[in-house]
Amino acid sequence: MKTQGYAVKSVNAPLESYEFSRRDLRPRDVALDIYFAGICHSDIHQAREEWGPAIFPMVPGHEIVGRVIEIGSQVSKFKVGELIGVGVFVDSCRKCASCNAGLEQYCVEGMTGTYNTLERDGKTVAMGGYSNKFVIDEDYAVHIPENLDLAGVAPLMCAGITLYSPLKNWKAGPGKKVGIMGLGGLGHMGLKFAHALGAETTVFSHSPEKEAGAKAMGADHFVVTKDVKNLERLEKSFDLILNTVSAHLDLEPYLKMLKLDGTFVVIALPGKPYQINVGTMLDQRRSLAGSMIGGMAELQQMLNFCGEHNIVSDVEVIKADYINTAYERTVASDVKYRFVIDAKSF
Repeated sequence: MKTQGYAVKSVNAPLESYEFSRRDLRPRDVALDIYFAGICHSDIHQAREEWGPAIFPMVPGHEIVGRVIEIGSQVSKFKVGELIGVGVFVDSCRKCASCNAGLEQYCVEGMTGTYNTLERDGKTVAMGGYSNKFVIDEDYAVHIPENLDLAGVAPLMCAGITLYSPLKNWKAGPGKKVGIMGLGGLGHMGLKFAHALGAETTVFSHSPEKEAGAKAMGADHFVVTKDVKNLERLEKSFDLILNTVSAHLDLEPYLKMLKLDGTFVVIALPGKPYQINVGTMLDQRRSLAGSMIGGMAELQQMLNFCGEHNIVSDVEVIKADYINTAYERTVASDVKYRFVIDAKSF
Protein backbone atom coordinates (compact mmCIF):
# COMPACT_ATOMS: atom_id res chain seq x y z
CA MET A 1 0.00 0.00 0.00
CA LYS A 2 1.64 3.20 -1.19
CA THR A 3 1.83 5.62 1.72
CA GLN A 4 2.80 9.28 1.97
CA GLY A 5 4.22 10.64 5.19
CA TYR A 6 7.00 12.59 6.86
CA ALA A 7 10.26 11.04 8.04
CA VAL A 8 13.50 12.00 9.73
CA LYS A 9 16.33 10.38 7.77
CA SER A 10 19.20 10.88 10.20
CA VAL A 11 19.70 12.07 13.75
CA ASN A 12 18.86 15.77 14.21
CA ALA A 13 17.86 16.11 10.56
CA PRO A 14 14.59 17.94 9.85
CA LEU A 15 11.55 15.87 8.97
CA GLU A 16 10.75 15.80 5.27
CA SER A 17 8.17 14.34 2.90
CA TYR A 18 8.67 10.60 2.48
CA GLU A 19 6.95 7.90 0.41
CA PHE A 20 6.99 4.26 1.53
CA SER A 21 4.85 1.12 1.44
CA ARG A 22 2.65 -0.47 4.09
CA ARG A 23 2.33 -4.26 4.13
CA ASP A 24 -0.42 -6.13 2.32
CA LEU A 25 -3.25 -7.07 4.64
CA ARG A 26 -2.90 -10.29 6.61
CA PRO A 27 -6.09 -12.15 7.58
CA ARG A 28 -6.48 -10.26 10.89
CA ASP A 29 -5.27 -6.85 9.65
CA VAL A 30 -7.23 -3.67 9.10
CA ALA A 31 -6.19 -0.76 6.90
CA LEU A 32 -7.16 2.80 7.68
CA ASP A 33 -7.06 6.24 6.21
CA ILE A 34 -5.41 8.39 8.87
CA TYR A 35 -7.28 11.60 9.65
CA PHE A 36 -5.11 13.02 12.42
CA ALA A 37 -1.78 12.18 14.07
CA GLY A 38 -0.66 13.74 17.33
CA ILE A 39 2.85 15.00 18.07
CA CYS A 40 4.13 13.55 21.34
CA HIS A 41 7.32 14.81 22.98
CA SER A 42 8.61 11.24 22.84
CA ASP A 43 8.56 11.54 19.02
CA ILE A 44 11.12 14.32 19.36
CA HIS A 45 13.26 12.39 21.84
CA GLN A 46 13.45 9.43 19.45
CA ALA A 47 13.97 11.44 16.28
CA ARG A 48 16.91 13.16 17.98
CA GLU A 49 18.28 9.95 19.57
CA GLU A 50 17.89 11.42 23.05
CA TRP A 51 16.79 8.01 24.32
CA GLY A 52 19.51 6.00 22.57
CA PRO A 53 20.25 4.76 19.03
CA ALA A 54 17.33 4.99 16.59
CA ILE A 55 16.39 3.38 13.29
CA PHE A 56 16.43 5.69 10.27
CA PRO A 57 14.60 6.64 8.16
CA MET A 58 12.01 7.04 10.91
CA VAL A 59 8.34 7.90 10.47
CA PRO A 60 7.31 8.96 14.00
CA GLY A 61 3.82 9.09 15.44
CA HIS A 62 1.83 6.93 17.86
CA GLU A 63 -1.33 8.99 18.36
CA ILE A 64 -3.37 7.93 15.35
CA VAL A 65 -7.05 8.26 14.46
CA GLY A 66 -8.77 7.48 11.19
CA ARG A 67 -11.39 5.38 9.46
CA VAL A 68 -11.24 1.75 8.33
CA ILE A 69 -10.94 1.34 4.55
CA GLU A 70 -10.24 -2.40 4.23
CA ILE A 71 -10.28 -5.49 6.45
CA GLY A 72 -8.59 -8.89 6.30
CA SER A 73 -10.50 -12.13 5.74
CA GLN A 74 -10.63 -13.07 9.44
CA VAL A 75 -11.33 -9.66 10.97
CA SER A 76 -14.34 -9.56 13.30
CA LYS A 77 -13.67 -6.50 15.48
CA PHE A 78 -14.00 -3.77 12.83
CA LYS A 79 -16.06 -3.00 9.77
CA VAL A 80 -15.17 -0.79 6.81
CA GLY A 81 -16.16 2.80 7.59
CA GLU A 82 -15.75 2.63 11.37
CA LEU A 83 -13.60 5.08 13.30
CA ILE A 84 -10.40 3.52 14.63
CA GLY A 85 -7.49 4.48 16.86
CA VAL A 86 -3.89 3.25 17.16
CA GLY A 87 -1.63 4.04 20.08
CA VAL A 88 1.89 3.49 21.36
CA PHE A 89 2.30 -0.19 20.45
CA VAL A 90 1.16 -2.43 17.61
CA ASP A 91 1.99 -5.90 18.91
CA SER A 92 3.28 -7.93 21.87
CA CYS A 93 4.19 -11.54 22.60
CA ARG A 94 0.52 -12.39 23.32
CA LYS A 95 1.41 -15.23 25.70
CA CYS A 96 3.09 -13.84 28.85
CA ALA A 97 1.26 -13.11 32.10
CA SER A 98 1.09 -9.38 31.32
CA CYS A 99 -0.40 -9.90 27.85
CA ASN A 100 -2.88 -12.44 29.18
CA ALA A 101 -3.94 -9.93 31.84
CA GLY A 102 -4.60 -7.21 29.24
CA LEU A 103 -1.46 -5.31 30.24
CA GLU A 104 0.33 -5.59 26.92
CA GLN A 105 2.36 -2.46 27.59
CA TYR A 106 4.26 -4.48 30.22
CA CYS A 107 4.84 -7.49 27.92
CA VAL A 108 7.66 -9.56 29.41
CA GLU A 109 9.31 -9.86 25.99
CA GLY A 110 8.71 -6.17 25.29
CA MET A 111 5.86 -4.55 23.41
CA THR A 112 6.35 -3.70 19.73
CA GLY A 113 6.36 0.08 19.44
CA THR A 114 4.40 1.81 16.70
CA TYR A 115 7.67 3.10 15.21
CA ASN A 116 11.46 3.12 15.68
CA THR A 117 11.54 -0.61 16.35
CA LEU A 118 11.52 -3.93 14.55
CA GLU A 119 8.27 -5.83 14.33
CA ARG A 120 7.98 -9.35 15.78
CA ASP A 121 9.61 -10.90 12.69
CA GLY A 122 12.85 -9.18 13.73
CA LYS A 123 13.45 -7.54 10.35
CA THR A 124 10.54 -5.28 9.37
CA VAL A 125 10.94 -1.68 10.55
CA ALA A 126 7.76 -0.30 12.10
CA MET A 127 6.72 3.04 10.60
CA GLY A 128 4.52 5.38 12.62
CA GLY A 129 1.54 7.61 12.12
CA TYR A 130 2.94 10.73 10.47
CA SER A 131 1.36 9.45 7.25
CA ASN A 132 -1.91 9.09 5.39
CA LYS A 133 -2.45 5.32 5.75
CA PHE A 134 -1.82 2.60 8.31
CA VAL A 135 -2.13 -1.18 8.62
CA ILE A 136 -2.49 -2.97 11.97
CA ASP A 137 -3.63 -6.22 13.54
CA GLU A 138 -7.20 -5.71 14.77
CA ASP A 139 -6.26 -6.75 18.33
CA TYR A 140 -4.06 -3.67 18.71
CA ALA A 141 -6.55 -1.03 17.57
CA VAL A 142 -9.59 0.47 19.29
CA HIS A 143 -13.00 1.89 18.44
CA ILE A 144 -13.49 5.66 18.72
CA PRO A 145 -16.84 7.14 19.80
CA GLU A 146 -18.49 8.99 16.92
CA ASN A 147 -19.43 12.02 19.06
CA LEU A 148 -15.85 13.14 19.78
CA ASP A 149 -13.78 15.69 17.86
CA LEU A 150 -11.25 13.51 16.06
CA ALA A 151 -8.38 16.01 16.20
CA GLY A 152 -8.78 16.13 19.97
CA VAL A 153 -8.97 12.34 20.17
CA ALA A 154 -5.53 11.74 18.64
CA PRO A 155 -3.51 12.67 21.80
CA LEU A 156 -5.78 10.44 23.89
CA MET A 157 -3.98 7.48 22.32
CA CYS A 158 -0.86 8.33 24.34
CA ALA A 159 -1.23 11.36 26.59
CA GLY A 160 -4.77 10.41 27.50
CA ILE A 161 -4.20 6.78 28.43
CA THR A 162 -0.93 7.68 30.21
CA LEU A 163 -2.95 9.69 32.76
CA TYR A 164 -6.17 7.69 32.78
CA SER A 165 -4.42 4.43 33.69
CA PRO A 166 -2.81 5.55 36.98
CA LEU A 167 -5.91 7.47 38.02
CA LYS A 168 -7.97 4.30 37.63
CA ASN A 169 -5.31 2.01 39.11
CA TRP A 170 -5.01 4.11 42.27
CA LYS A 171 -8.78 4.60 42.42
CA ALA A 172 -9.13 8.33 41.99
CA GLY A 173 -12.71 9.36 42.61
CA PRO A 174 -15.10 11.00 45.07
CA GLY A 175 -13.53 11.54 48.48
CA LYS A 176 -9.97 11.37 47.10
CA LYS A 177 -7.57 14.30 46.84
CA VAL A 178 -5.47 14.18 43.66
CA GLY A 179 -2.55 16.42 42.69
CA ILE A 180 -1.44 16.93 39.09
CA MET A 181 2.09 18.29 38.65
CA GLY A 182 2.34 20.31 35.45
CA LEU A 183 -0.31 21.58 33.04
CA GLY A 184 1.08 20.58 29.66
CA GLY A 185 0.06 17.91 27.17
CA LEU A 186 -0.01 15.23 29.87
CA GLY A 187 -1.07 17.31 32.83
CA HIS A 188 -4.15 18.84 31.25
CA MET A 189 -5.44 15.33 30.44
CA GLY A 190 -4.81 14.25 34.04
CA LEU A 191 -6.78 17.25 35.24
CA LYS A 192 -9.74 16.53 32.95
CA PHE A 193 -9.88 12.86 33.94
CA ALA A 194 -9.44 13.43 37.69
CA HIS A 195 -12.20 16.02 37.62
CA ALA A 196 -14.54 13.76 35.62
CA LEU A 197 -13.85 10.89 38.03
CA GLY A 198 -15.03 13.09 40.89
CA ALA A 199 -11.75 13.63 42.75
CA GLU A 200 -10.87 16.90 44.47
CA THR A 201 -8.13 18.00 42.07
CA THR A 202 -5.20 20.37 42.60
CA VAL A 203 -2.84 21.50 39.83
CA PHE A 204 0.77 22.32 40.73
CA SER A 205 2.54 24.63 38.29
CA HIS A 206 5.44 27.06 38.26
CA SER A 207 3.44 29.29 35.87
CA PRO A 208 0.85 31.50 37.63
CA GLU A 209 -0.64 32.47 34.27
CA LYS A 210 -1.96 28.92 33.82
CA GLU A 211 -4.41 29.19 36.72
CA ALA A 212 -7.35 30.43 34.66
CA GLY A 213 -6.95 27.59 32.18
CA ALA A 214 -6.68 25.02 34.95
CA LYS A 215 -9.81 26.28 36.68
CA ALA A 216 -11.68 26.26 33.35
CA MET A 217 -10.83 22.57 32.94
CA GLY A 218 -12.13 21.68 36.38
CA ALA A 219 -9.29 22.24 38.85
CA ASP A 220 -10.55 22.78 42.37
CA HIS A 221 -7.25 24.36 43.44
CA PHE A 222 -4.17 25.80 41.75
CA VAL A 223 -0.82 26.03 43.55
CA VAL A 224 2.16 28.01 42.29
CA THR A 225 5.28 25.96 43.04
CA LYS A 226 7.87 28.75 42.87
CA ASP A 227 7.46 29.31 46.63
CA VAL A 228 8.05 26.05 48.53
CA LYS A 229 5.96 27.41 51.41
CA ASN A 230 2.91 26.88 49.21
CA LEU A 231 3.73 23.17 49.30
CA GLU A 232 4.65 23.00 52.97
CA ARG A 233 1.18 24.20 53.87
CA LEU A 234 -0.25 21.09 52.17
CA GLU A 235 1.79 18.40 53.92
CA LYS A 236 -0.09 15.13 54.56
CA SER A 237 -2.99 16.19 52.34
CA PHE A 238 -3.07 14.06 49.18
CA ASP A 239 -4.07 10.50 48.38
CA LEU A 240 -2.41 10.57 44.96
CA ILE A 241 0.02 12.87 43.14
CA LEU A 242 0.86 12.39 39.45
CA ASN A 243 4.11 13.92 38.20
CA THR A 244 3.88 14.88 34.51
CA VAL A 245 6.93 17.18 34.62
CA SER A 246 9.99 15.89 32.75
CA ALA A 247 12.35 18.50 34.25
CA HIS A 248 14.46 17.28 37.15
CA LEU A 249 12.84 18.28 40.45
CA ASP A 250 13.41 17.94 44.17
CA LEU A 251 10.63 15.49 45.03
CA GLU A 252 10.93 15.94 48.79
CA PRO A 253 8.27 18.67 49.25
CA TYR A 254 5.87 16.77 46.98
CA LEU A 255 6.35 13.45 48.76
CA LYS A 256 5.67 15.16 52.08
CA MET A 257 2.27 16.23 50.77
CA LEU A 258 1.12 12.59 50.67
CA LYS A 259 -1.10 11.47 53.52
CA LEU A 260 -1.04 8.00 55.10
CA ASP A 261 -0.70 5.35 52.36
CA GLY A 262 -0.58 8.06 49.69
CA THR A 263 1.13 7.35 46.37
CA PHE A 264 3.37 9.51 44.18
CA VAL A 265 3.35 8.30 40.56
CA VAL A 266 6.13 9.22 38.15
CA ILE A 267 4.89 9.51 34.57
CA ALA A 268 7.27 11.87 32.76
CA LEU A 269 10.89 10.83 32.27
CA PRO A 270 13.47 13.13 33.90
CA GLY A 271 16.94 13.59 32.47
CA LYS A 272 18.65 11.97 35.46
CA PRO A 273 17.71 9.79 38.46
CA TYR A 274 15.83 11.29 41.39
CA GLN A 275 17.29 11.39 44.88
CA ILE A 276 14.85 10.13 47.49
CA ASN A 277 14.88 10.69 51.24
CA VAL A 278 13.95 7.25 52.57
CA GLY A 279 12.80 8.73 55.87
CA THR A 280 10.08 10.65 54.04
CA MET A 281 8.85 7.40 52.50
CA LEU A 282 8.79 5.59 55.84
CA ASP A 283 6.77 8.37 57.40
CA GLN A 284 3.06 7.92 56.59
CA ARG A 285 3.84 4.63 54.75
CA ARG A 286 4.10 6.53 51.48
CA SER A 287 4.62 4.86 48.11
CA LEU A 288 6.61 5.91 45.05
CA ALA A 289 5.45 4.30 41.80
CA GLY A 290 5.67 4.55 38.03
CA SER A 291 3.08 4.04 35.31
CA MET A 292 3.34 3.61 31.53
CA ILE A 293 0.44 4.09 29.07
CA GLY A 294 -2.20 1.33 29.32
CA GLY A 295 -3.25 -1.99 27.84
CA MET A 296 -5.70 -2.48 24.99
CA ALA A 297 -8.74 -3.11 27.21
CA GLU A 298 -8.03 -0.02 29.29
CA LEU A 299 -7.41 2.07 26.17
CA GLN A 300 -10.90 1.17 24.93
CA GLN A 301 -12.34 1.80 28.39
CA MET A 302 -10.76 5.27 28.41
CA LEU A 303 -12.19 6.15 24.99
CA ASN A 304 -15.65 5.01 26.07
CA PHE A 305 -15.29 7.18 29.19
CA CYS A 306 -14.26 10.12 27.00
CA GLY A 307 -17.29 9.57 24.79
CA GLU A 308 -19.59 9.59 27.84
CA HIS A 309 -18.03 12.72 29.34
CA ASN A 310 -17.10 14.49 26.06
CA ILE A 311 -13.40 14.62 26.97
CA VAL A 312 -10.75 15.35 24.35
CA SER A 313 -7.33 16.94 24.35
CA ASP A 314 -6.93 20.68 23.71
CA VAL A 315 -5.05 20.82 20.42
CA GLU A 316 -3.59 23.05 17.74
CA VAL A 317 -4.12 21.45 14.32
CA ILE A 318 -1.27 21.91 11.84
CA LYS A 319 -0.33 20.91 8.32
CA ALA A 320 2.56 18.53 7.67
CA ASP A 321 4.93 21.23 6.45
CA TYR A 322 4.73 22.82 9.92
CA ILE A 323 6.01 19.73 11.79
CA ASN A 324 9.58 20.97 12.25
CA THR A 325 8.36 24.27 13.69
CA ALA A 326 5.92 22.37 15.90
CA TYR A 327 8.83 20.30 17.25
CA GLU A 328 10.67 23.44 18.32
CA ARG A 329 7.55 24.92 19.87
CA THR A 330 6.86 21.67 21.74
CA VAL A 331 10.35 21.71 23.24
CA ALA A 332 9.74 25.33 24.26
CA SER A 333 6.35 24.40 25.81
CA ASP A 334 4.74 26.82 23.38
CA VAL A 335 1.48 24.98 22.70
CA LYS A 336 -1.90 24.58 24.41
CA TYR A 337 -1.66 21.70 24.78
CA ARG A 338 -0.80 19.33 21.93
CA PHE A 339 -0.02 19.66 18.22
CA VAL A 340 -2.02 17.42 15.89
CA ILE A 341 -1.21 16.94 12.21
CA ASP A 342 -4.01 17.00 9.64
CA ALA A 343 -3.16 13.87 7.62
CA LYS A 344 -4.80 15.28 4.50
CA SER A 345 -1.74 17.54 4.24
CA PHE A 346 0.81 14.74 3.77
